[in-house]
Amino acid sequence: MSANKDWGVPPDVEGSVSAKLLRKSRESPLVPVGLGGCLVVTAYGIYRLKARGPLKMSLHLIHTRVAAQACAVGAIMLGAVYTMYCDYIKRTAHDGEEK
Repeated sequence: MSANKDWGVPPDVEGSVSAKLLRKSRESPLVPVGLGGCLVVTAYGIYRLKARGPLKMSLHLIHTRVAAQACAVGAIMLGAVYTMYCDYIKRTAHDGEEK
């Protein structure tokens, strides 16, 4: 029985993580905005961890998680609206000029 040495390697390795992130940001520019928003909310949550007062730790973490998810969902919604704008409104206006 021969051992498959490429068992853990995906078949289409394209490069480093930074190259993949740059490619993805070119394809959809709001992905870095969502990631940045999540990082900002997480950093703010860590900063506010000491000054949370009588708030329980679990409740503080839940609030931070919800805020980070709201940033990610907001970026997804902005991307969807932008895509719809490009696909329907811009294309319709461009098609109207050609006729």
